[in-house]
Amino acid sequence: MTALFALATSLLWGLADFGGSLLTRRIPALTVVVVSQAVAVVVLGSVVAATGAWSEFGPQLWFAVAAGVVGPVAMLSFYKALALGPMGVVSPLGSLGVVVPVGVGLTLGERPGLPQFAGIAVAVAGVVLAGGPELRGAPVQRRTVTLTLVAAVGFGAVMSLISEASTDVTGLFLALFVQRVANVAVGGAALCVSSRRGVPALPEGGGAQLILWSLPALAFVGLADVAANGTYSLAAHSGPVTVAAVLASLYPVITALAARGFLKERLRAVQAAGAGLALAGTVLLATG
Repeated sequence: MTALFALATSLLWGLADFGGSLLTRRIPALTVVVVSQAVAVVVLGSVVAATGAWSEFGPQLWFAVAAGVVGPVAMLSFYKALALGPMGVVSPLGSLGVVVPVGVGLTLGERPGLPQFAGIAVAVAGVVLAGGPELRGAPVQRRTVTLTLVAAVGFGAVMSLISEASTDVTGLFLALFVQRVANVAVGGAALCVSSRRGVPALPEGGGAQLILWSLPALAFVGLADVAANGTYSLAAHSGPVTVAAVLASLYPVITALAARGFLKERLRAVQAAGAGLALAGTVLLATG
């Protein structure tokens, strides 16, 4: 079940990232984050009300609040890094966030067997290569690397925090709702600040109408991200965090394959090799 939930997480995160990247071509990235998460707040609020999840209120929700604060910071750092530097550098570095939950698992005493350690090494290498690392070319700005590493640590921290925010499915609904409320609060504040500095919050040429027409896609991105956080939490509670974190971090492979399937983008040789390594690592982790 750990492998199943974790692989579902990678699928959902990969599709959410693919959808988000398409939307940010027409809509400001910060607006995409805020609107997509606001839709998730509405849906999750309805689920919490229908299931009576308010009864699970407790101090563990501070982990959800922390995840909700860290998430937008990580996402915005990642988008800024993509704007400053080549994707072939930013994407592989961003995927290294898996080190955080794996490190937490090892610190808490998890000791995977030899096949699983091998699977972790192979899968992480595959994820990095799937991002199409650029080993040649002009030097990358230090700010780009710093922003990418901030994003990576943030992504990994969210994985660790959300897994601690609940102990059962009902509590998970409430934790995800709280996380999304914090996401919207932090993202909304950032959007207000950027608007006051003259950065447009609405896309040029379409404005609010384009946002309205894009609402189904924005809803998909927000809800897929929510579902991914939920399945990751279930994966982390049903088995070793070290295994769950690595399998859940295969999402760059999904994003690359989605671009190949929907946009007809050709995979570079290094990306194809990375996808193969990621698959091999998945088999080792699932059967180890």
